[in-house]
Amino acid sequence: MKLVQCWDDGVTNDERLVALLRRHGAGATFNLNPGLYAPQRQFGWVHRGTDVWRLGLDELPEVYQGFNIANHTLTHPHLAQLPIAEARREIQEGRARLQALFGQPVTGFVYPFGTFNAEVAQAVREAGHSYARTTRAADAGVDQRDPMAAAPSCHFLAADFWERLARARETGCFWFWGHSYELINESMWTAFEASLARLCAEPGAVWCTPADLFEAPQLSPP
Repeated sequence: MKLVQCWDDGVTNDERLVALLRRHGAGATFNLNPGLYAPQRQFGWVHRGTDVWRLGLDELPEVYQGFNIANHTLTHPHLAQLPIAEARREIQEGRARLQALFGQPVTGFVYPFGTFNAEVAQAVREAGHSYARTTRAADAGVDQRDPMAAAPSCHFLAADFWERLARARETGCFWFWGHSYELINESMWTAFEASLARLCAEPGAVWCTPADLFEAPQLSPP
């Protein structure tokens, strides 16, 4: 069973998340917007009554050391609402800055808000990405029919998470996504760690990157 997880937006909660992932030997992909980071940490927004802070630009390579990085655009706009030239700039510059910052190829992409159109998808492909993830959940397993409209199995807080995992066993791949700031209290962190341990104990479990589903196989351990 191939297991894939990815986390969006690059917030300070990711520090705790990556420590947990390393403890369990779980790989992950982090989808980042390099144009939104200041040199130091800064306040971002409020989620369910809890302040969300962005990481500082200079600490990103250390926080995510050993993990896979994917492009989430430069500044997280609704790409389909932009003139296509501006959408291309968001896509291309986001990828270029991430590759320069992390010193690793960036071939994955995630649409901000999950929104896109045919022109945007083509721009993502032309910029050098092997896949682009949506927020739509696949009916079973992972929808790999169109790499520029890839649908994961589910969000990590999906009510039917384990049912979807059971269905994904038939296809051999389970892919979930989310944001670490959605873990808003200790009980949620405890529950997620228990889920992670259960996933790691899945027979034949191998942690992969999303790109592994669309490129030559290559594991990405933390």
